[in-house]
Parts: sequence; structure tokens; C-alpha cells
Amino acid sequence: MKSIVTAMIANLHAKPDETSELIDEVLYGMTVDILTDCHEDWVYVQTAYRYKGYCQKADLLLDEETAAKWHSEAQPIIIQSFADVLQQPRIQSTKLMTLVKGSSIGVVTQEDVPEEWSAIQLVSGKIGYVRTKWLQEKPSQTQITEHSFRENVVQTALSYLATPYRWGGKSPLGIDCSGLCSMAYMLNGVTIFRDAKMVEGFPIVKIEKEDRQKGDLLYFPGHIALYMGDNLYVHSSLGGNEVTINSLDKQHALYRHDLATTLTEVGSLFPEKPNR
Repeated sequence: MKSIVTAMIANLHAKPDETSELIDEVLYGMTVDILTDCHEDWVYVQTAYRYKGYCQKADLLLDEETAAKWHSEAQPIIIQSFADVLQQPRIQSTKLMTLVKGSSIGVVTQEDVPEEWSAIQLVSGKIGYVRTKWLQEKPSQTQITEHSFRENVVQTALSYLATPYRWGGKSPLGIDCSGLCSMAYMLNGVTIFRDAKMVEGFPIVKIEKEDRQKGDLLYFPGHIALYMGDNLYVHSSLGGNEVTINSLDKQHALYRHDLATTLTEVGSLFPEKPNR
């Protein structure tokens, strides 16, 4: 049974208990599959990227028909760090709710709406308004060149710079290392595995370390980063407490010895060896 996230951020826990480990966050408008109905407050779910955890029913719309329809239709996503959904298309209007980057909504056509505003439909069916420049149709990686995709993934990751580190986080409110990399790819039309490892069935494959290019993924023991080129990488660092940039180059001011000396693998969406 499919369900839709109706909270700004729905927490996925390791156990059906609010005090248990936060293992992931699912953003507004994303759909999940309910695997087990635990009891009156919790369900065990699987995300579209095959991650499993316990979610509170209060954060979901438990309606199979609505969820299936929502999932099948191409939904625009929020690309602004935070976006207030307003009752009217004017800045002074009352807020319906706030959404974070990566949230999915519906767009409706309305006459007499100023060009800088878009009318959107929430999961509840309510109509609200957000700035048009804060919306983006769900992208397709196949519609752009490899070079553009690599550039876009890096720029998306950099848009989270200085975001606080949050274990299991996946939004500008707080994000962890795999949350950052998975969101950078998701916002550019590619679903990768949520954790700091490569998993069969997802599009990232191992390449030689010396073949790494901008937008590839760097894997360390229990950690993942996104390569920017020139030996630089962006990552959400538990040690650094936020999304930051570091270097693999020992001579660089941003060098981190603990990571540079423990790089285990490099993964890429484009496994063909580059021309030298």
C-alpha cells in the first residue's frame, strides 16, 4: 500500500519509538510503501529508494488510490532551501505551511496569477502559492549531457554548504553525508543508495580512483563525499559539524589527513574510462 508524506519532514526510525535512532527523513510529497501496520501509531515503510524504517501514521496520508495517483504523476519539486506556501499570491499573505528543498507538490493552472507566482496543490487538495523560481519540474538525467549533469550535481551539493550535520538528516535543516549525496543526485533526476556504500541495483558503479571526475562519489569507511574536481570534495562532516569542502591534496589548506588516507572506493554514474 502506497502512502504520501504530509509532514514537512517525516522521520524514519530504527524502531517504532520516537526515542529510537533516526535513520532517514522523507520529505513532503514523497511516497512510501507500507510494509507492515505495526499498531495505531506506527507503520513500517519502504521508500522509493528501498530504504526501510518506522514512520508515524500522523505524518502520512494513508490512502492507496490518492497515493498511487500522486506517485504516477510527474510532480514539481521545491528547489529553494525553504519555501512558504501562502494562501494568496502575495508576500503579505498567510502561510499554509513551509516546505524544504526536495519536497514534491502539484502545480495547477489558474488565470490572473502574477507571473512570479505559481499555484500549487498540496496533498490535502488545498491550493496555495509559491514563488515560481522556487519550483522545478522533476529532472531527467537522460535529457542533458554528462558534462552538464556533473556540473549540476556539484552545484546542487554546494547549495547545502554550512547546513548543520544531522544524523539521518536530508534537508537544509540538517543533513548527513549520504543524505547530502543522495539529495544532490535526486534533485538532478538520479536515485542512488542512501548509505555510504555502493549497492547492486543502483546506478553507481566502482571505477578506478585515478579516473574520478567532478560529480563522482568518494567512499571512506562509514562516510561518503561528492568529488568537485581538482582534488576537492564537498561533504557533510560529523567531525566538522556541517556541510563543508575539503581536499585530498596534502599541500592544500583544506586537506584532511583522516579522510585523504582512508579513501577506499570511487563510484560513478558514468563508468566509461575517461580519455587521457
